Amino acid sequence: MEEFDTQLQELRRGTVVLACLQLLRGAGYGYSLLEQLGDHGFSTDANTLYPLLRRLEKQGYLTSEWNTEEARPRKFYRTSLDGIRLADALTTEWRSLTTAIASLTKEEH
Repeated sequence: MEEFDTQLQELRRGTVVLACLQLLRGAGYGYSLLEQLGDHGFSTDANTLYPLLRRLEKQGYLTSEWNTEEARPRKFYRTSLDGIRLADALTTEWRSLTTAIASLTKEEH
């Protein structure tokens, strides 16, 4: 359904923010996060994810630190306290919207 690609992409964009905040309650780095997102049905690519991580960090919703102990340095992200509050608020809103959409799509008997 290519004709709906733009609208579907817009719908998914906000859900990836929430998914990242939830998954990064435990520290993670970009590539592993991409895999986790895919495993949970949130397919995205690196060109979308890395700018999102930088934006969320700049907004104070993620913290980061470099791990240089392994052969390849990795920047690990973790959801900050503000990020946890945002994730909780987004989750509550998501549940409310899910209920509202369900009420619109119920078949009348």
